Amino acid sequence: MNPDTNPHVHSLFDTQTCTATHIVFDAPGGHAAVIDPVLNYEPKSGHTTNKSADQVLEFLATNNLTLQWLLETHAHADHLSGAQYLKKKAGGKIAISKNISAVQKVFKVLFNLGSDFPVNGKQFDVLFVDQEEFSIGQLQAKAINVPGHTPADMAYVIGDSIFVGDTLFMPDVGTARCDFPGGDATQLYHSIQKLLSFPPDTRLFLCHDYPPAGREVCTHTSVAKQKADNIHVRDGVGEAEFVALRQKRDSGLEMPYLLIPAIQVNIRAGALPNAENNGIRYLKIPLNSL
Repeated sequence: MNPDTNPHVHSLFDTQTCTATHIVFDAPGGHAAVIDPVLNYEPKSGHTTNKSADQVLEFLATNNLTLQWLLETHAHADHLSGAQYLKKKAGGKIAISKNISAVQKVFKVLFNLGSDFPVNGKQFDVLFVDQEEFSIGQLQAKAINVPGHTPADMAYVIGDSIFVGDTLFMPDVGTARCDFPGGDATQLYHSIQKLLSFPPDTRLFLCHDYPPAGREVCTHTSVAKQKADNIHVRDGVGEAEFVALRQKRDSGLEMPYLLIPAIQVNIRAGALPNAENNGIRYLKIPLNSL
């Protein structure tokens, strides 16, 4: 592949949520996309801060990059999105899969968000459909549906790289859980096979890393390494074996500790709930429902 078509990638890692944010750009002085930005949140106090997003802004400024896209791989349950803050500070369009509407419908009911909360994805600037092509400056990109973790998971193919969200982790960690509303282990298996059908040297950039003791954080791997070593879905693991393994593991997992605040913000494209008549914004906690 022509190197000029391949992206430059700078990755940042938020240690509180183990989330990787990727800044993808065509060249210094060119255009950039930020994939899965983080808004820092302290659950004990309910305070939000912009430490992680400010690191993104610093990199954009240092490299004289124009922010064109804020790309979400899905509505995250483990961190709040920093997309709205970055859009306000640096511009760009916030994009996600068109299937976000299925996620919004579920959580509108759970959080009793009322008739004025739209479930058609209009909170986002762009809703991608499967195989939709777009550009990041001089880079050509494609959005592909990879459901299973949630119905609205999307990966972004940019040159020799794919930004896979929560479908895959590092080979020694495995794959994403499928027990959230609309999750499906069979769908995840087929989504992963779609990703692993790309050339062996394709770079796979991950949304998270949870390294075992003794290994440092790593935010990308390759198709070849996943096919050889992934503990859940390496070559030779069939659909039935994977689904049984994934369902067994999911049955014993705790909910992510930021799921309740994260989902309420992320189905709003990273916007906080509107302030009430006392000027304070509130997040809801549904009791005995999850």
